[in-house]
Amino acid sequence: MEDDGGESSSFVVGIIENRAKEVGLAAFDLRSASLHLSQYIETSSSYQNTKTLLHFYDPIVIILPPNKLASNCSSAITELVDRFYGSVKKAVLPRGCFDDTKGAILIKNLAAKEPSALGLDTYYKQYYLCLAAAAATLKWTEAEKGIVVTNHSLLVTFNGSFDHMNIDATSVHNLEIIEPFHSTLLGTSNKKRSLFHMLKTTKTIGGTRLLRANLLQPLKDIETINARLDCLDELMSNEQLFFGLCQILRKFPKETDRVLCHFCFKPKKVTAEALAVERAKKSQVLVSSVILLKTALDALPLLSKVLKDVKSSLLSNIYKSVCENEKYDLIKKRIGEVIDEDVLHARVPFVACTQQCFAVKAGIDGLLDISRRSFCKTSEAIHNLANNYREDFKFPNLKLTFKNRQGFHFVIPQKNIQGKLPSKFIQLNARNKSAAAECYTRTEVCLEELMDDIRENVSVLTLLAEVLCLLDMIVNSFAHMISTKPVDRYTRPEFTENGPLAIDSGRHPILESIHNDFVANNIFLSEASNMVIVMGPNMSGKSTYLQQVCLIVILAQVGCYVPARFSTLRVVDRMFTRMGAVDNLESHSSTFMTEMKETAFIMQNVSRRSLIVMDELGRATSSMDGFAMAWSCCEHLLSLKAYTIFASHMENISELATIYPNVKILQFHVDLKNNRLDFKFQLKEGTTRIPHYGLLLAEVAGLPSSVIETARMITSRISEKEGKRMEVNCIQHYSIQRAYHAAQRLLCLKYCNQDEDVIRLALRNLKESCINN
Repeated sequence: MEDDGGESSSFVVGIIENRAKEVGLAAFDLRSASLHLSQYIETSSSYQNTKTLLHFYDPIVIILPPNKLASNCSSAITELVDRFYGSVKKAVLPRGCFDDTKGAILIKNLAAKEPSALGLDTYYKQYYLCLAAAAATLKWTEAEKGIVVTNHSLLVTFNGSFDHMNIDATSVHNLEIIEPFHSTLLGTSNKKRSLFHMLKTTKTIGGTRLLRANLLQPLKDIETINARLDCLDELMSNEQLFFGLCQILRKFPKETDRVLCHFCFKPKKVTAEALAVERAKKSQVLVSSVILLKTALDALPLLSKVLKDVKSSLLSNIYKSVCENEKYDLIKKRIGEVIDEDVLHARVPFVACTQQCFAVKAGIDGLLDISRRSFCKTSEAIHNLANNYREDFKFPNLKLTFKNRQGFHFVIPQKNIQGKLPSKFIQLNARNKSAAAECYTRTEVCLEELMDDIRENVSVLTLLAEVLCLLDMIVNSFAHMISTKPVDRYTRPEFTENGPLAIDSGRHPILESIHNDFVANNIFLSEASNMVIVMGPNMSGKSTYLQQVCLIVILAQVGCYVPARFSTLRVVDRMFTRMGAVDNLESHSSTFMTEMKETAFIMQNVSRRSLIVMDELGRATSSMDGFAMAWSCCEHLLSLKAYTIFASHMENISELATIYPNVKILQFHVDLKNNRLDFKFQLKEGTTRIPHYGLLLAEVAGLPSSVIETARMITSRISEKEGKRMEVNCIQHYSIQRAYHAAQRLLCLKYCNQDEDVIRLALRNLKESCINN
């Protein structure tokens, strides 16, 4: 290994991004033989996450792919490196070097840890970018530094995000954040939706992408979360503001954020070669972008009028930074000097084509004016020809349509076609397309100086794009969803730094819209009671409850109201779930091995602020080994400050509560009527047991009565021994249990918002309770 001896950096960093602004980064430390992988979604056009990482690593070399994501789109990462890290050596490698498959193989061969423990065994689903960056980084290091890494000696770490909650790919799938397990809900005709689909009422492409990014990486900063919640408070209490913003946001073109990126990069000078017809498409896109910008700027005064008297900090900051920013007026005025005042963004193809051809004011360019006349003449001739064909060939149903790629074309019922139509139409259409192409390229020449002027203020355009996406998400998604629910069904969550996770009458945000009689349930976790074990028979509601708690936390940390009577949360930095398992044939893993790999990932990456949700553990192996593993994992998690919800069928696991005072047992209430289970879906404290519900289900399934009776005798003997052991534990650990319960009450009082008299009364009652017991 290289050793520079001093404190200077020894990191080689590889970076790659995709068109969805998802970034993969690999930092190879030559001094310590370690590789640090990161993958995250950039929710800001300034690429703050990437800047933070580059500042932290202070690389000696930055490895990048060629500066093109697609034919029309440059890489923002390359622009960022050129602008802020010009003094750092930059190495550009072919895209073939950024190979995620090779990266996965290298990690598997070189990493000291099993890739599953890093969360990278599902790389092709979520983490392919950081593996691609790793492949390029290692390839460059081997070629330039002459370093060969010994197999299974490389320390590899993975970190998905920084200022956001980290939700791994398995949890995203388990919680149905983006896609549901099944398209229809079992036993109903209703379509089952994911959380993303439920909230996807945004009106812009950028708003939809921002919503998806926020659900995958919820916020961790309490100040930012509360700013969004304050905004929702104002929208919900001021109908005029809410409906006003809904109307105004429709005035902005839905592609605004995407098209504004055309102003971020300056193309080559327009030359004679560039004026060829094949360049017409790029010219058309550029002209369309200017028209769209003009349309957006024309709508800004309407937004300013609606936001003028707002109270919340988020909306008032938008008003000050956008509506009061004089640069937008200067850009609008400059556009008005070149672009015709009546030109507007249009979605109908022929209307849009005409607007683009006549975007620039008449008299600025003589060749452009000639091309326009040719476009008008051929368009008029084509319409006249269509009328003649209807009469001459007896085609009353003939339709004349226009598409950007084909131009004009006829739509005629096949039964009416007899022989061939004259070729005059084809000739006219070719001339029309040629005239339009000439208009686009001449218009681009006219706009060259205007584009340079606009690019001088490109930062305000990216700000406008971000603001419109954020407003779209908050107004058209969050506020719209809340407004469609009955009053007080969704409430504002509260946040504390180190307080409890408490949800009163929480409901599943997706399923409650399908089941009108959905039963609400509570959850309480604190440092003094950081594990809840949920018991209950099959189909009693355990899995739904676990998913419900996680979705409520995600909704709260994206800055949205939640389906609960009341909620207060400690900010979660990582969310882990282990729900169900099947054989994984691709990785040659049995159901139990899959369970263990998922559990290993949780154990090796958990933090004190994590939320861990485990739905069964150890079912896929022998009952003795499975119970031992479940008990051992619970004991390990209990030693941490992370909050854990553990669901299990194993009644023996409830014995943990007799030994550890920070364990709480909850049971889904089920009535037994005529040897039938009546599910109430109501969560209650304690270990109220349904006697041998598994045997009841077996009897319903038709097993012989002699088999059932023998099984009852065996379970009775086992239950008698367990009961005696639990009594001994309760007596032995009673004093510790009392102390912990008192500490838990004190923690609750510490973070409550009641006045002093109420707190004094609660403290007095707690004191009396401790003395009397």
